[in-house]
Amino acid sequence: MKANKIWGFCAVSLLGFSACNTSTDSTANNDSATTESVIITNKKSGFSADNAYQNIASQLDFGFRIPGTPSHKKCADWLFGQLKNQCDTSYFQVGQSKNPTTGAAIPIYNIIGSINPKATKRMIFAAHWDSRPMADQDDNNPKEPILAANDGASGVGVILELARLLHTQKPEWGVDFILFDAEDLGIAEIENSFCLGSQYWGQNPHTPNYKANFGVLLDMVGGKDAKFMWEANSNQYANWILVHTWQIAKELGHDNHFQLQNIGAITDDHKYVYEATKIPMIDIIQYNESTGFAPYWHTHDDNLDAVDKNTLQAVGNTLLHLIFNPPATL
Repeated sequence: MKANKIWGFCAVSLLGFSACNTSTDSTANNDSATTESVIITNKKSGFSADNAYQNIASQLDFGFRIPGTPSHKKCADWLFGQLKNQCDTSYFQVGQSKNPTTGAAIPIYNIIGSINPKATKRMIFAAHWDSRPMADQDDNNPKEPILAANDGASGVGVILELARLLHTQKPEWGVDFILFDAEDLGIAEIENSFCLGSQYWGQNPHTPNYKANFGVLLDMVGGKDAKFMWEANSNQYANWILVHTWQIAKELGHDNHFQLQNIGAITDDHKYVYEATKIPMIDIIQYNESTGFAPYWHTHDDNLDAVDKNTLQAVGNTLLHLIFNPPATL
């Protein structure tokens, strides 16, 4: 994800705001967030934070997932195998872009798995799977790559566990899992240098004339005591999905993570998906109202120690119930 540098240590761009700037934070002022009653009529169980955690560890075992490296391709093949085993249809989308820093050509591998591919009503769950090639927020070895356990692997870990569950528990809706590549290569000074995989997919969907009713992006969803707030692009594009998802989380007892508070806009994969396809998409992304992103963001401390199973459980359980209890108005 990218943001304009409002504070010197912040590297993420936000429509005039920085995710590290707390002056735009406020309690979510939307009547529908407090008056609509979401009743979970289709209760589900089985999401395993242990499995999601192991999915994260398995990604880190490949090492740094930097586009154009051998470990990147090996991890891509493994991810494709995981979705191929669990989904009705799978796609290994190959594209090409340029490394924003070096200008060298790099491959883009977007990994996609579909449940109920013929269903007309569809929802997307997406995350980026690549890792950042530099620890630019770390005082120690800032030019060295990071493992990116939370910023990247955590969202993928949750998605792989959801795919496992849907392999035997089929929802009425179609579900598309999209693992975007090359999200975290960018640098703040170069416009559109982040989110290269989602930019490519937005212009080249995996099926012709692809449509979905809504989507959910998972980015940094494994941190201890993580807080997820109403990101401004999500609120603009898909307010009703925010309302519905956050109310499901509240009913499940996860409102300590899913908080009714507005934050500034974050340029992330969901933004490029919406701009290219007009598919409304929300971003579930860890944010702290006092300090911005987690202290290990874009540092060498973003390793398995940064991941908490309680947070994975809260996110996975909420999304499992969203799949089986989608908004009635769609």
